[in-house]
Amino acid sequence: MRILLQFPEGLKQKALEHAERLEAEGNQVFISASPTFGACDLALDEARNIKADKLVHFGHGEFHHVDFNVEYVEYNIDAPLTLLKDSLEQLTEFKTIGLSTTIQHVHQLDEIKRFYEENGKTVVIGRPYGFAKKPGQILGCDIGSSASIDKAVDVHVYFGGGMFHPLGALLSTAKPFLVVEPFAGKIEFIDKYREIYRKRSKGKILGSLDAKKFGILVSTKNGQHNMNLGMLMKQKLEQNGLRAEILVANTFDFTSINNMMEFDAFVNTACPRIAIDDTDRTRKPLLSANELMEVIRMKAELASVRV
Repeated sequence: MRILLQFPEGLKQKALEHAERLEAEGNQVFISASPTFGACDLALDEARNIKADKLVHFGHGEFHHVDFNVEYVEYNIDAPLTLLKDSLEQLTEFKTIGLSTTIQHVHQLDEIKRFYEENGKTVVIGRPYGFAKKPGQILGCDIGSSASIDKAVDVHVYFGGGMFHPLGALLSTAKPFLVVEPFAGKIEFIDKYREIYRKRSKGKILGSLDAKKFGILVSTKNGQHNMNLGMLMKQKLEQNGLRAEILVANTFDFTSINNMMEFDAFVNTACPRIAIDDTDRTRKPLLSANELMEVIRMKAELASVRV
């Protein structure tokens, strides 16, 4: 069998090990050298180009069905739970905890839940939601397991590495949000970022009120392609007397985008985190679809006042 292997950055050091194992079984093996942002970013073009029989994608669960033979290999990581005891000091005033994590630590949620319950807490774990497949799991673009229980809990606790995943959940919830980071040895509330990102969003909207030419980003990645939304945004802009063009790419290079100096603002329809995390990488405002609709609303309101 001809197999293409795909790894996220954190697992690329395992590529040779898995290639050797599969080759010893008689397979012809290739390794994708491209970056991947998750199962929304499968190396389908590479797999088809080399006429692979199967793509093996490591580190993520299935995102959505694609018309190709894809095997998903999830990587369970046993993170140390020693910080849970210290986290109790931060949680003294809260009774009901909402737990979330990434796919790598979902298998540890039962043990984490049991620890907090043994220390007098009530624990709620959200159901699988949207693209996520397991209770308590959140993705960068799917935080439904946290958002769906926001009203039922006093505080959210995210267990896992980095800020990427909990930041998405934070911005879609209202309750206090504690991050327990077992690898960096950190425990911290990240609530301050709600106001930081709210102000940033407001700044982008206000900075786009004079914009007349909009570039709409549409990705060709398997799980980020949303041409329907892109065309709808183009229609909305043109209906309001504004110029709009669709900009298509697999991975958006912000140096290239910044070279498109004629555009006054850009609108993201790809991974929703682009309009949150990458706004500092563009010379002009980079809006989400919702932010664009607010720009259009405010433009119409200002126009009616001038009349």
